[in-house]
Amino acid sequence: MLYIPLLIRPLLAVVLLTSACSGATTDQPASGQPQRITQAAPQGKKGKKGSHKKYKPDQPLPAGLRHVGRLTDDILESSGLCPAPEAGTYYTFGDDGEPPVLFRVDAQGQQLDKLTIAAPNNDWESLSRDPSGNYYIGDCGNNNSDRQNLVILRFRPNSPSQVGKINFKYPDQTAFPPSKPERNFDCEASLWHDGQVYLFTKDRGQQSTCKVYTVPETPGTYTAKLITKLAIPGEVTDATLSPNGHRLVLLARQELFILDGNSWDEILKATPRHISLQGAGQTEGAAFKDANTLLITTEQGDVYELSL
Repeated sequence: MLYIPLLIRPLLAVVLLTSACSGATTDQPASGQPQRITQAAPQGKKGKKGSHKKYKPDQPLPAGLRHVGRLTDDILESSGLCPAPEAGTYYTFGDDGEPPVLFRVDAQGQQLDKLTIAAPNNDWESLSRDPSGNYYIGDCGNNNSDRQNLVILRFRPNSPSQVGKINFKYPDQTAFPPSKPERNFDCEASLWHDGQVYLFTKDRGQQSTCKVYTVPETPGTYTAKLITKLAIPGEVTDATLSPNGHRLVLLARQELFILDGNSWDEILKATPRHISLQGAGQTEGAAFKDANTLLITTEQGDVYELSL
């Protein structure tokens, strides 16, 4: 038996205990690398739903873009924007998983009223209106390009319990879902024009082409008509037309694309002009405030104005 002097025994115990604790709480570094202490990452919510936290840009906003307000906290993941009947106010809503409610807000995002629509929110993504006062909700969000219940909901704000359904399918989709490079059947942008509802796809497969389809404004069941394909190097999240009808804005994530023309046909043939919105967050809703000012909302609840 090894003899250990009585005075040295307490010191030896401390050394052994310290060594054991250190080995239990640190990862051993590779040769020549600094030691790294690891912790388990906190668990967040599953899926894309999260808290309504303000987006904090890590850089200055682009010229012409300014922060003007915040949506009320119960408007989660704003995913569309459209002028309401009352001047200076707008409708917005949350996307899939949120109640079937339109929130009427002012230009700074403060809630003024709300309207419950008599139809489920499978995945509402866009909103537009026609000159007669009809509104069209695009319930055609289709992240995985596998939905077969795509619909445009037509209603009037004074009778939200009466909802007409424009059911549709795409003429060029045969697989549900198609292969990943072909997943270009998610529509988060739509608008009414000249008796038709135009649908603008979000190219999740290759982020290069926005397909443009139409369906009639009248409730019924249709095969959408493919009108054209636009060279958009991004994922379109909303669409809006200027008051004079000469400028189409296609919103995307932290960017937008402008197509100008003297007629609708010219617009759809125009070369898209790109504007960066870097730093704004996940931009999902857009509406013209006036001929030269765009109002933009984000899923994080921020409201911006962009001078065009």
